[in-house]
Amino acid sequence: MLDPYDCANCKESLFGKKYILKQDSPFCIKCYEELFSSNCDVCHKLIGCTSKDLSYNDRHWHSDCFLCVKCSRSLLEQPFATKDDMLMCTDCYIDEYSSKCHTCLKTITPGAAPLFSLSQTQSISLNDLTLLGSKKMEHKGNTWHESCFTCNRCQQPIGTRSFVQKDANKYCLPCYEKQFALPCTHCKKPILTGGVNYRDQPWHKTCFVCTGCKQQLAGQRFTSRDDFAYCLDCFCNLFAKKCTACTNPISGLGGSKYIAFEQRQWHNDCFNCKKCCGSLVGRGFLTCKDDIFCPDCGKDI
Repeated sequence: MLDPYDCANCKESLFGKKYILKQDSPFCIKCYEELFSSNCDVCHKLIGCTSKDLSYNDRHWHSDCFLCVKCSRSLLEQPFATKDDMLMCTDCYIDEYSSKCHTCLKTITPGAAPLFSLSQTQSISLNDLTLLGSKKMEHKGNTWHESCFTCNRCQQPIGTRSFVQKDANKYCLPCYEKQFALPCTHCKKPILTGGVNYRDQPWHKTCFVCTGCKQQLAGQRFTSRDDFAYCLDCFCNLFAKKCTACTNPISGLGGSKYIAFEQRQWHNDCFNCKKCCGSLVGRGFLTCKDDIFCPDCGKDI
């Protein structure tokens, strides 16, 4: 039967020796260190029972190894922050990761870094922490304090809300609509970005569509009839005359030329002799029923 004064691991007697109780079980110093002591995260040596074990986030340090990675200053009983598992004093952390506010020109202390303070007898958890710094807003390469990133009109912080930049100023959507936005001719809603102008009237790009197929007209050729806008395909299909030869629409748009004769029309490229297929543009021709012929081929008709 195990004597209550024997080591719970090696069974050697502890009479006259130092020992440590672990869950009411005694262990000699050697066994306790082998079973329960941790290695230092910096020097990788065992943290013995006679040394202070500084612990954070399942990592352990000797007191002499618990230093800022930048300036090597001791972090004992000093506030510190972590970045990519590196420990830094607050001064080094701010120097390394801070930026200047575009409005007030003051330093933006890096945010979202937990600020810790660890004494020689402490083991810290992530449940009771202070955050170092303030939230940083970024836009087009510039940075602001959250409280400095405000609407130019109402001076309220914009935060994560949508906004519009005009010249060098920023506006929240309600202020921009009140001060600058024109109402769309079609939907009557304010045009914030991407508007087009047609006949001195403002439109959203998504509202300026073909009357026929409803496809957007911004960026493509179009024409109108009776004040209604049409893409070229719809206009030709609905209103253009048909070529007598190929039956496709003759748009007549963009300076394209066509031939007209006795209520019939041809594309220039389609106005050819029925027999020899030679072009009749600028030449005399003969007709026979619905066909046209050059003078030479017309002799045989």
